[in-house]
Amino acid sequence: MTDASTEQKGELGSFSQWLGVKIVEATGDRVVLAWDVRPELWQPYEIVHGGVHCAVVESAASLAAALWLGDRAKVVGVSNHTDFLRAVRDGRLVATATPIHRGRLQQLWLVDIVDDQGRAVARGQVRLQNLRNEHLAR
Repeated sequence: MTDASTEQKGELGSFSQWLGVKIVEATGDRVVLAWDVRPELWQPYEIVHGGVHCAVVESAASLAAALWLGDRAKVVGVSNHTDFLRAVRDGRLVATATPIHRGRLQQLWLVDIVDDQGRAVARGQVRLQNLRNEHLAR
């Protein structure tokens, strides 16, 4: 899943940039991301591809988890479960990540995605593993 090395610095990485995702708010307690729907993000039925929602859910959770963990370690995603609740073909979407559990070895984050009318579009949970820096050198 996601290696949060760029997220450690408060960045999202080139894939999220290609999606058009912008950081609205970013702390170790909450991350808010926003992006505009465009045809390049559609699946064949001209609605946002589910993979876009999964990617944004993972990006929001990874950024938040990395900010909370700071220099103590890095985080990598180990599970992403995202439910798609409403089809979207245009407008602005906002994803908000909040912690469910932040432990010594793992973190669990909830991410809600809403449309520009505040309606639920998708909801995801991401479990991340906290890896001390010496584990990454192997």
